[in-house]
Amino acid sequence: MPVITLDYDDLKELGIDIDRERLIEVLPMMGSDIEDFDDEGIKVEFFPNRPDLLSVEGVARSLRGFLGIETGMPSYDVPESDIEVTVDESVLNVRPHLGMAVIENVRFTDKKLKQVMEFQEDLHWVIGRDRKKVAIGIHDLDRVEPPFVYSGVEPEGVTFTPLESVCEMTPREILEEHPKGVAYAHLLRDHERYPLITDKNGDVLSLPPIINGELTKLTTETERILVDVTGTDERAVNQALNIICTSFAESGGVIRSVTVRRPESELRLPDLTPKEMSVSVSTASHITGIELDAAEIKELLMKARMDASIVSPDEVLAVIPAYRVDILHEVDLVENIATQYCIGRIEPLIPEVATIAEEDNWNRADKFIRDVMVGLGFQEVMSLMLTSEESHYQKMRLEEDERVQVAQPISQDRTMIRKSLLNGLLEFLEDNRHEDLPQRIFEVGDVVYIDPKAETRTRTVKKLACAITHSSAGFTEIKSIAAAVVENLGYEFRVEPLDHPSFIRGRCASIESEGESSRIRGFFGEVHPEVVTNFNLEYPVIALEIEFEEK
Repeated sequence: MPVITLDYDDLKELGIDIDRERLIEVLPMMGSDIEDFDDEGIKVEFFPNRPDLLSVEGVARSLRGFLGIETGMPSYDVPESDIEVTVDESVLNVRPHLGMAVIENVRFTDKKLKQVMEFQEDLHWVIGRDRKKVAIGIHDLDRVEPPFVYSGVEPEGVTFTPLESVCEMTPREILEEHPKGVAYAHLLRDHERYPLITDKNGDVLSLPPIINGELTKLTTETERILVDVTGTDERAVNQALNIICTSFAESGGVIRSVTVRRPESELRLPDLTPKEMSVSVSTASHITGIELDAAEIKELLMKARMDASIVSPDEVLAVIPAYRVDILHEVDLVENIATQYCIGRIEPLIPEVATIAEEDNWNRADKFIRDVMVGLGFQEVMSLMLTSEESHYQKMRLEEDERVQVAQPISQDRTMIRKSLLNGLLEFLEDNRHEDLPQRIFEVGDVVYIDPKAETRTRTVKKLACAITHSSAGFTEIKSIAAAVVENLGYEFRVEPLDHPSFIRGRCASIESEGESSRIRGFFGEVHPEVVTNFNLEYPVIALEIEFEEK
């Protein structure tokens, strides 16, 4: 998760004048984890559902409410500017959505420039899915001349000097040679045209979502900035723009709107219109376990930096600021009520219920499977259910298909729920390649598939996987392991040849069998050398994966 460094001096300038001990006591009550602290500042970690807290300004804004220094919804005036940007039809098939705003009266120091860059990159992760959904550019407005154009250009159609470079390059050259271009080339590689933001004179501001131009680089002399947010998701684009603009406004910046002319409509952004949502007093009291009335809930919501009004003794209407993108349901308001009441003040209670526990059938099955694997000389590992497309698909030589994706991933390597256990085992072998051979590991765990027929649109399946690595690992060995596992579990051992991208052709087989209450299917074989190399392993790997399904 993103780690934010909060300097005590910055917090003091933003109205938080409390000592370090009090700050360390308060921040966890707001939902953060304290990573480290010293005499200059404190490092904290917030969950990705609160991207508005990824800057020191956002944290200070919430802290002022939590401490009762300033309550209610912050008000941000957004006067119009005379700046316009035209979205050309040529870019609609690439990255169709654009948000733009002007912020004046900004004050940059070297420290502030670093903070802004870190804030920008954190938003790229939390909202932008590593720039796939959203990419952000911040420019020195005084270096260019409006109006602006957002269009799609041919890969060789223009040249400009990208950020941190000294020579002009075409968009294609940037994707092939510039470090940022190489890192994010996959976002544009399949398109015939690349997005480009240019000014009245044809000067390039940005090649979204790759890199800005050197021309508009921010410096300590910058006083007016232009913020552009491009992406494939209009809602995410507007969310990121609102969060950035209101963060700058907290430190004295003046937001001015930009007219965005699209082929089908005209927008004036940013749109900081708040939304309204009701919360039931009885529901809030039931969920939190605290006896609250409407007046108390109104006060707590205002401490959460919302406006609130009492509709009836059992209903309070909350007015939610545009930067609070995490408020999606009534329970989110209840969470804010509990947070502002202070979690530490809520006394835990043991439920007054009496039950007789009984071990679940699947848990008994898990234990038996583990006993079998340990008896065969394997060591159990447990990996996270969250993985990444790169590890799950690319490194395993598999084509991407439907999967459950994480809406706001906390890191690059935790963006989806796994559909297989094998890549997790290979990651474990990669992390332990310095250990002695042979290595024999297994895992029993759940995977999740997309299933439109299921009530939840997902289906959870239990799997067993094992992997062995040593200098002479081969098909005969993994076949004997597969036979021992299947027969010890009470199934018949029937195999058929299988062509699987993750395994060597001709050295992979499938398993399919039925028992009294469940059926199994799976595969085993010698892992493909390319897969072995992708995980930086030096010796052959053989592997088995079995899926269990109740009848």
